[in-house]
Amino acid sequence: MKLTNEQLKLAADTVRCLAADTVEKAKSGHPGAPLGLADLAVSLWLKYLNVDPKDAAWPNRDRIVFSGGHGSALVYSLFHLAGVGDLKLDELKTFRQVGSRCAGHPERNVLPGVEVTTGPLGQGLAMAVGMAVAERMEAARDNVEGFAVADHRTWCFCGDGDLEEGISHEACSLAGCLKLDKLVVVYDDNGITIEGSTKLALSDDVKLRFEGYGWKVLACDGHDFDSIDRAYRKAMKVTGQPVIIVAKTHIGQGAPTKHDTADVHGAPLGQEELIGLKRALGFDPVKTFDVPGDVYDWFEDRGAACHRMNLRWKKLVKDWAAANPEKAAARDAAMRNSLPADLASKLPAFDPAKPVATRAACGTVMNALAAAVPNLVGGSADLAPSNKTYLKGLGDIAAGSFAGRNFHFGIRELAMTSIVNGIVAHGGFRAFGATFFVFSDYCRPAIRLAALMEIPSLFVFSHDSFYVGEDGPTHEPVEQLAAMRAMPNVAVFRPADANETGAAWLAMLKRSNGPSCILTTRQNLPILEGVDPEKVAKGAYVIWDNGPLPEVMFIASGSEVSICIEAAKKLADLGRTARVVSMPCRELFEAQPLSYRESVIPGTCEKRVIVEAGVKFGWERYQINAANTRYVTLETFGASGPYKELAVEFGFTADNVFAKARELV
Repeated sequence: MKLTNEQLKLAADTVRCLAADTVEKAKSGHPGAPLGLADLAVSLWLKYLNVDPKDAAWPNRDRIVFSGGHGSALVYSLFHLAGVGDLKLDELKTFRQVGSRCAGHPERNVLPGVEVTTGPLGQGLAMAVGMAVAERMEAARDNVEGFAVADHRTWCFCGDGDLEEGISHEACSLAGCLKLDKLVVVYDDNGITIEGSTKLALSDDVKLRFEGYGWKVLACDGHDFDSIDRAYRKAMKVTGQPVIIVAKTHIGQGAPTKHDTADVHGAPLGQEELIGLKRALGFDPVKTFDVPGDVYDWFEDRGAACHRMNLRWKKLVKDWAAANPEKAAARDAAMRNSLPADLASKLPAFDPAKPVATRAACGTVMNALAAAVPNLVGGSADLAPSNKTYLKGLGDIAAGSFAGRNFHFGIRELAMTSIVNGIVAHGGFRAFGATFFVFSDYCRPAIRLAALMEIPSLFVFSHDSFYVGEDGPTHEPVEQLAAMRAMPNVAVFRPADANETGAAWLAMLKRSNGPSCILTTRQNLPILEGVDPEKVAKGAYVIWDNGPLPEVMFIASGSEVSICIEAAKKLADLGRTARVVSMPCRELFEAQPLSYRESVIPGTCEKRVIVEAGVKFGWERYQINAANTRYVTLETFGASGPYKELAVEFGFTADNVFAKARELV
């Protein structure tokens, strides 16, 4: 049925009252954005958004991202009315409470229908760019004449705070460069932030800014349903560029005294203001969580229409698959993130006599595996020639062209990481981003969200230590490795040679519940004997020993494993027993059964030398007592100079490691 403006207003006012009641019941939250966005959100949901409440994972659904995640009461009110995730009215009353699906900010994997976790401003917008890119890539791969298998939009609501964050420039600049259509951003232009008027710190001309990026800029009155409708209709007709709708709104719309003030942003309205809101909107001022029956009917009707779209789409896909069996098989595997059973056999062989930098080995491995994993896509932040991540012969993503598999993200590390998250969250692709490890600091906020969302994004970080050499301390990561390991649910791989690099990639591709990072060297490393690919997947293993009961144990990762093996052999020449443990991934090792961990690092061996080209922080967990432990780590910011000279300067030599072991025996 076609809804009148009066009906749309009743639905929007119902959302306003639900959101205000939700925040009031919790005694915390953000009512301002839900009240201000209700008209825009309801108009979109009831007229244009293609989401099937009965099948929240419908692959061809529109993606909707609420980048200002603090406005979550709006999300939950909409989800309840539409029946998404079967969210009950009583669940709104548990908003922000322990164990509630209505978390303070929307969380993926907590409530069906939440596409991505949002809250850190700007990241939702960047992930929406990634989702729109994924749809365009999917369409380029799967669509054939008469069969639009991938044909959906990405919608994103954002606010002033999102556009103030630097990531919004990075992501929106790239989206414009790519001529990324089927992306519509609705900008809640209400002129208010926590501290007061946006004029305190913002004087941008958003229209000129986005026109400069190459976007189509539309405008509307965010509380006039005809104006909103015209903007949405125009946006859906635009091709060849992304769209932003500058919607002029009033924060806290309907609140009698607090609208258009910072007071309505981040605190409950209070009983007096809440009663005034309901009276102004024509609702019973005493009743809470009140939903007129017709409103449920309108949302149900829209849901039923979307469900019929879903069923028609499934019939289309069935016919498409019959006509295109190879494409269908590839698409099915991509959607399930399944890997070939013989993937390990695709790994390249490395000449034991030829040392190779693990960044070069990583590139060789990636190119070998890419042929067997056709949904592996990604790129670098303008560093592909240096970090060796280009997938050769597989084409580029470029303006209006999305059939390739290589991205040129430009010098936009944070946007790159968030866009990768958006691509992965969309489904159908394993995406990676790459840069120098020292610049992981620019990526951390988005890696953290990937970990929180439990999505298997992939990140390649080359130039992993002071061995960067002449570029000096600004480019030599020291504390970044400890910082990355401190983040829950991130698997950090630092392989010791080319073969461990290949095994690490297998483990990363098999990981499905969180992001993985691989750190690679600029300098050449020897090909080591004793590398066990199956045990690399367990995080740590014995790579060398000369007896079952070691007197001294060396524990290391990455480029330091080889010097530990040299030191251990020197110790063996003195008649001592020693063991070298390679620990390419501490997180995987810590997840192993105690019996395995004890077999690798037995508690009976207290004398330990721990070696890593980074800060000591975090390695203390492998120390039984300080008197019997020696560290070769780096507690300064490195220096500029040839890396071989720096290795001597900082003590990262087999002779120095051997000397540390001699102190213990």
